[in-house]
Amino acid sequence: MDNPLTVGPQLSSKLIGRAQGMYASASQTELSFLMLFNFAFTEGKYNGSNLSVLGRNGVLSEVREMPVVGGSGLLRFARGYAQARTQERDVNTGDAVVEYNVYVFHY
Repeated sequence: MDNPLTVGPQLSSKLIGRAQGMYASASQTELSFLMLFNFAFTEGKYNGSNLSVLGRNGVLSEVREMPVVGGSGLLRFARGYAQARTQERDVNTGDAVVEYNVYVFHY
């Protein structure tokens, strides 16, 4: 995946980076993924810094929590969690708008 990372859910919202990584099916009985991705920031104070997320995403749950396992640049040694909430989903295309609230400690 290589998706826009914006301040808000609208595609016209300010672009602040990219959500880049990959995901794979994590269950034979429900829609869930193993997510491995980075929030790669390209604007503002955190330009050039990254947050790394690795965890299970049960897509149909209202709120999904995944661990933040590291970071780089100004976010070096980051630890915390990300909460994902689907804002919009297009069942025809498979596209979705997902809000991530991320809470981290870093040095």
